[in-house]
Amino acid sequence: MTKNFKESLNEQLKDETFRNEYMALEPEFQIIKALLDGRKEKNLTQQQLSDITGINQADISKIEKGNANPSLRTLQRLAAGMDMNVRIEFVPNQAK
Repeated sequence: MTKNFKESLNEQLKDETFRNEYMALEPEFQIIKALLDGRKEKNLTQQQLSDITGINQADISKIEKGNANPSLRTLQRLAAGMDMNVRIEFVPNQAK
C-alpha cells in the first residue's frame, strides 16, 4: 500500500536525527504558511502582491517554495502589501 505524505512524515519523525532537522525548519515553514494564508485571505496572486510591494514575483515564488531566505524588511514589505504586520517572538525550547 502506498503511504500518503503525512504517514510517511510520521514514520520519518520517529528518527531523532530527522526529527531534529525537521523541527529546525519549523520557523521557515511558518513563514511560508503565513505568506500563503495571507495571500489567500486577501485573494491576491503572486503577481498582484508583486505589483503592490515592488518585490519581484519570482522572488515571492522562491519564498513560498522555501528556496529563499527573505530579510525581515522583505517580510515587512510583503505583510504591508497584504495590509498585515509581521510579528516575531522568542519562545522557550520545547522539552526534548
